[in-house]
Order: sequence, then C-alpha cells, then structure tokens
Amino acid sequence: MALQVGDQAPDFKLFSSDLKEVSLKAFAGRKVVIQFFPMAFTGTCTTQLCTMRDSFGYYEGINAAVLGISVDSPFTLAKFKEDQSYQFPLLSDFNKEVSQAYGAFYDEFVFNLKGVSKRAAFVIDETGKISYAEVLENAGDLPDFEAIKQVLGA
Repeated sequence: MALQVGDQAPDFKLFSSDLKEVSLKAFAGRKVVIQFFPMAFTGTCTTQLCTMRDSFGYYEGINAAVLGISVDSPFTLAKFKEDQSYQFPLLSDFNKEVSQAYGAFYDEFVFNLKGVSKRAAFVIDETGKISYAEVLENAGDLPDFEAIKQVLGA
C-alpha cells in the first residue's frame, strides 16, 4: 500500500556518496524533502535534481533538508554529485529496501532492468510524518516542485 499524507515516514539508514551513513531519524525536528530518482546520469533525473540544486537556497533558507535517493551505488552517486555540483546528499538504496518501503519502486524498468526507484517526492515534517507524497508512474514526468514548496509553506 502506498504511503499517504499523515503516515509516519519509514526510517532508513543509507550510505551517501560520501560513504557516510545517513538516517532519516537524524533529521528529527527539521522538514525533509526526499527526491527518489531512477538512475544517475539520465536526462530527466538530472533535470529533477538540478531543479532542486538551483532552488537549494530556498530549502536551506527554511531549514529543510534535501535528500536524493536512487538504487545506484555510492560511487556512481559520488561522480554524479560532483559532475552536477549538488549541495545535498545523494543516498544509495542499492539493496532497494527504502524505495520499496516508500512505494517508489519499479519491479521492472526499461531495458529489462529489475528493481529501480520510481521518480517520487516526499516531504517529511518535523515530527516524521509525511506531509506530501507524489509517486510518478511515468519516469519521464517530473515531481510538482511548486506543490512541494506550497506544503513547505512558501
């Protein structure tokens, strides 16, 4: 069953592109914007995360953390982060557990690739509850960035 607004966000511990363990619990007391994306270095994923990069000052200004999550390895994510100058952590869900817990998971993706994150966006409030949930079936679509900002109180 898909996560809904008002649900408690599943906690997780994932390794970042810096090879540091990052947990959702560590952000307690802050709003968190989670952007799931299928694959590093692809067109729509780059657009999705560059939109977050280019708006980073806004999120930082309201003390909201931004996290990008995909099933790519931490090493792939490190290169992607470096190439695109992302200011926020990219987290590796290589074991696919977090993508599945959030309902943002393709069992089968293009080119017969199995187990890839769906493009999705979640806003987690200061108490760990979901205040925005958007899981996109079409990997070519982008999250509604304006709706995310509205939920955050822009």
